[in-house]
Parts: sequence; C-alpha cells; structure tokens
Amino acid sequence: MMMTHSTSGSEPVPSESPFQVKRWLPLGLLIAGLVLFFALGWQRYVSFEMLRAYRGELMQFVVAHRLLAPPVYMVAYAAIAAFSLPGGAVTTVLGGFLFGPYLGTVYVVIGATLGATLLFLVARTTLGAVLAASAGPFLNRMEAGFRENALSYLLVLRLVPLFPFWLVNLVPAFLNVPLGTYVLGTFLGIIPGTFVFALVGSGLGGVLDAGRKPDFDVLFHGQVLLALVGLAVLALTPVAYKAFKAQKR
Repeated sequence: MMMTHSTSGSEPVPSESPFQVKRWLPLGLLIAGLVLFFALGWQRYVSFEMLRAYRGELMQFVVAHRLLAPPVYMVAYAAIAAFSLPGGAVTTVLGGFLFGPYLGTVYVVIGATLGATLLFLVARTTLGAVLAASAGPFLNRMEAGFRENALSYLLVLRLVPLFPFWLVNLVPAFLNVPLGTYVLGTFLGIIPGTFVFALVGSGLGGVLDAGRKPDFDVLFHGQVLLALVGLAVLALTPVAYKAFKAQKR
C-alpha cells in the first residue's frame, strides 16, 4: 500500500489506491457468480424450453402468492442484470406472461435498473478507479464530452438495441457519469423496449399452444425499430441545440 508522509511529523496516512482489496472484492464476487452460474449449468433454466415446460407451475405460483411473486421476480431480474447473466429477453417475456404487459413492464424496469445500478457502482469503484488513475488526454476529453450530455447519450444507448445490455451498464461507469443521471437514463431508456417484449409475453400462451416460439427479434422489426430510433433522435435534441448555440456565438 502506498503511504504519504506528513511534514508535521505525524503518523503516515494511507493514500487511496485503485488496487485495494476491498475495492476489488465486489467485482470478484460478481465474476465468481457468473462463473458459478455456467459451471452449474443454470443457463438452461433461463431458456425458452424451460419456460415452455414450467409455464403452468410459474403461473400457479403467481396466483397463489400475489404479494410475494412481484418482489421475487424483480430480485431475480436484478441478479440477472447485476451478474450479466444470459436470458434477459426470456425473463422479460416471462414478466409479460406472468403479470401482463403493464405490470410486467414495471417489474422488469425496476429489477433491471436495480441490477444495472449495482453493476455500475461496482465497475466505477474498481475498473473505473484504475482507468481514472491512468487516463490519458483522449479518455479525459471523451469523458468530458460524454458527461456534458450524459443523459441524452445514455438514453440513446438504452433505446436503440445496438449494444448488449451489460456493455451499456459498464461504459458510463468508465466515463464517470453521475449516479443519478445513470439511474434516470437507465430507467427511462429501457421502458419502450421492455414494453414491446412484455407485450410479446402477454400473448405467450397462444404462441406456446400453437407450438411456436416468441419472436425475440421483435425490436428489429421495421415499425418498432423506427419508433425506437425516433425516440433516440428526440433524446439527442438537447445535444443538437447546444451545438447550434455554440456555433452562433
């Protein structure tokens, strides 16, 4: 551990180091959880096949435990987001199936935001600290530009399904986005896409009865994608306005 010495003869005071064990412990736990998830083969439980096999039991649980089922579902979804586990689309469709498109959307957005925020905080205090300690001019300029319009950029990243959810959780942590901005951008930005998947889930019973699979590429369909891109363009309006004002000066 690095030490700083006081000029007044007092005891040396430990300085902050990005490599402190306590900083890396939460990230280590998340990585260990991800490895354990695959080592035990739990990925098969967040698949469409398991949803098809156990949809009756899941619905019975929700009916029998109306107050318990929503928090259980939200905690499970938060864990999927925090540990960057596969199966987010399946779990979102399941939310629409179990709770309907509106409540399903609410529960998914809350669970996903909680999990994404946990991963954001862990990444910011570990990898983010290392990057900050070794940041060069390019990264500093990129961070400054992103922070100036953080909410707009984050909304675009959340709205347009170009990048994996886990990657969008991490990038703002490296660019030192404020926590409040991150939470707000995540919460608002995932609502449209979540609602589309929840709508798919609300009609899942008929899809399964017909022996078909739900359409997990629904976000890339023409009208849906066009609507999401339109919202993304709207989110960039403040950025364009700032650029316009800067040119007028």
